[in-house]
Formats: sequence, structure tokens, C-alpha cells
Amino acid sequence: ASNQSVQNAVMSFDRTVHDFGTIKEGQTVQTTFKFTNTGGVPLLIVDARGSCGCTVPSYPKNTPIAPGASGDMVVSFDSSNKPNLQQKTVTISANTISGRETLRIKAMVTPDPVKQKQRDDQARARQNAQN
Repeated sequence: ASNQSVQNAVMSFDRTVHDFGTIKEGQTVQTTFKFTNTGGVPLLIVDARGSCGCTVPSYPKNTPIAPGASGDMVVSFDSSNKPNLQQKTVTISANTISGRETLRIKAMVTPDPVKQKQRDDQARARQNAQN
């Protein structure tokens, strides 16, 4: 082990990318990223935020996680008004060497037929207004 990992916390994730596969628009799905502190000092997560309001992480905020101990970062994704391929990130601020860790989620969202028709109608109205 390098010297750095003794003086820092290290977040080792079971995985850093999760693919929800195909879901229906309007569904909220969630996944749990498990992590272990493989560093030499207690891990402190000061912040974790999604790249948009539809992606919400829940995590042990400002709770020291001892070396060797594990925790959960639960990420939920609300697909309302988010049709087609969605890729979102969660940025974690913690006392790791880099100071920030990144998790990614993706989903293929099948458009809601009613909402899709409204979107198509709005797009057509916008085009007609421009002509």
C-alpha cells in the first residue's frame, strides 16, 4: 500500500456504473452502490449530488465510516419527462485522495404515449409558429 492511502480514505465501490435497462417513462427506479473504505482513516462524505433533479443520492452524510467498514449510496432516478436514453452522474465529495468520486447511471426510457403525443404536438406548433 502506498503512503497516500494510509493518510486518506479510499472509497472502493462494488461498481461505478449501473444500467437500469429499459424502463417506462414516469417510473422511479433505484439502485444501491456499495462501497468500502479501504483507506487508513475514517471516510467522511460531505456531499453527493446528481447531475439533475431527477437523480437523487441518499447516503451516510458526515458520518465517519471506519477503515474496513462499508456503506451504501442509494441512487434513485425519476424518469418523468425524461424519454429515450438517459445518462446521469452522481458526484461525491469526500476525504479521498482526489476529493471527488463519480458514479454513473443510465436507462433507456420508453416514452409515455400520451406525453409523447403532447411533445410531438408542441413541437409541431413551434414549427408552424416559425414558418
